[in-house]
Amino acid sequence: MSDQNAVATFEQVADVGATQPTLIEGLPGHGLVAAIAVDQITEQLDLEHYGNVAADAFPPVVTFEDGLVQDLVRVYAGTDPDVLTLESDLPLPQAAHEPLANCVLEDLADEFERAIFLAGAPAQSEEEIGDVTGVATTDAIKAELREAGIEVPEEPGLVGGITGALVRECYQADVPAALLIVRSHPYLPDPQAAKSVIENALEPLVEFDIDTTALDEQAEEIRQRMQQVAQQYQQMAEEQSEQQQVQTGMFQ
Repeated sequence: MSDQNAVATFEQVADVGATQPTLIEGLPGHGLVAAIAVDQITEQLDLEHYGNVAADAFPPVVTFEDGLVQDLVRVYAGTDPDVLTLESDLPLPQAAHEPLANCVLEDLADEFERAIFLAGAPAQSEEEIGDVTGVATTDAIKAELREAGIEVPEEPGLVGGITGALVRECYQADVPAALLIVRSHPYLPDPQAAKSVIENALEPLVEFDIDTTALDEQAEEIRQRMQQVAQQYQQMAEEQSEQQQVQTGMFQ
């Protein structure tokens, strides 16, 4: 059961002159499509580290890059075009979903004009990998999806996890948002699906130009790196579960 009192807080660390930017969510999920795609966007656009999100519900780890420690969940920003990206170095446990979603709406929603969320979904065939469909929280965003050539499905469906929590919060708060559902490899991190959602959906929606060559050239390297991260998180989660079981047994 999640802690109803759990909260997440945003700390701004830089001033970036973005005016009503688009928030693009890149949290790890199925196929790590969102994480791979948004990491590429952040790097290509040379976005600046804008702030961090902290919560007790986040895994008790520290991450580092280029020899420097960094926060687990970070926000980046830039002005060419005006965008914000939301990233995490690890998949977040269920207990962190509600706090993070609330934080994005309470502390960041005034900063962005609209939001785009990414969700990987298992492809039923190899030919289906990279297919993108989109749903919207408003009629205006639905029209934008269609104008961008993105299929809007008529059949019902659902998306859970942290992405589902974020989209639900946007919908309930009347924040314009699009959810892009990307068909990806059923089991492995999928740079090709990430490339597809960038080229076929994000570029026409946000009107930027991202060089996705690296996702072709470094596909296997990216897949191995992302798979290693996922395995490390799974091992950590199993160790935490074992510790909780021991503690529960001690007090029974």
